[in-house]
Amino acid sequence: MGTSHPTISVVIPVYGCEPCLNQLYDRIKTTIEKIPAHFEIILVNDASPDNAWETIKQLSVTDDRIRGIDLARNFGQHHAITAGLDYTTGDWVVVMDCDLQDRPEEIQTLYDKAQEGYEVVFGHRIQRQDNWFKRKSSQLFYRVYDYFTGGKSDHTAANFSISSKKVVDGFKQMREQNRFFPLFIQWMGYKASSVQVEHNSRKAGKTSYNIKKLVTLATDAIISQSNKPLRLSIQFGFLISLGSFLYGMYLFARYFFLAEPVQGWTSVMVSIYFIGGLIFFNFGVLGLYLGKVFNETKARPLYLIRETTEDNDERS
Repeated sequence: MGTSHPTISVVIPVYGCEPCLNQLYDRIKTTIEKIPAHFEIILVNDASPDNAWETIKQLSVTDDRIRGIDLARNFGQHHAITAGLDYTTGDWVVVMDCDLQDRPEEIQTLYDKAQEGYEVVFGHRIQRQDNWFKRKSSQLFYRVYDYFTGGKSDHTAANFSISSKKVVDGFKQMREQNRFFPLFIQWMGYKASSVQVEHNSRKAGKTSYNIKKLVTLATDAIISQSNKPLRLSIQFGFLISLGSFLYGMYLFARYFFLAEPVQGWTSVMVSIYFIGGLIFFNFGVLGLYLGKVFNETKARPLYLIRETTEDNDERS
């Protein structure tokens, strides 16, 4: 980057992990100073239900390299990441979680790999320390996502990564409402790599992703990146129509050439309900896409900020 001491920005969305914020800061500080590099830590409070914002403000008082952003409400992890990235000034930007499952010491590993000529480096988690449901749901999501998008994703990689300023500037231009940080970065196509990193168990709080949120996230990610569900619904509708036509020709031949009466009031009713259900399903898929288009046309901000630690500094 033209200097012997680059600046590394660390973006961390904060939700439900206030007890480990001080340890998180200490470990990040120790790691980056060994690189060596200048740094800033951007902590984005996504309406955490604990006292996270108070802790963030206290940390910013002790070290002016800590910048805090307090969102007006809970906008979601990937919107919080976007808020943090919008405020970065570093030559390199690390994105990581706040619960210490992403080990701060691995920032050195990501940075060293990036110096080999890569614009993006993701952490490839060795032996994920999540529960069985989260591991399997993650694998299922990426398989379904890859099927609909034609991509090839790695379910062991998440948000933990380092990106160059060029990549972050490109990410900032993507302002659609449906957001999924690692997929956006992969879509941009910059020279990327991955390294194996150790994955720890959660140090504080519990995951905020339940089944409903995971399904919603998966649906939004697929719909925002692919129109294959629409094409599949058209193909399936064509097959149903073709099957119905061929079955109708079969009944026609039986009636006129074999003199067999057409039976089956029950089968007719079942077919009607089946076709009706299929129509409603296709309308539902189409409605999802129209709903996302509607959300985009409203052009609402991706997040709203209640205050920042810089605001507090100015008031003091």
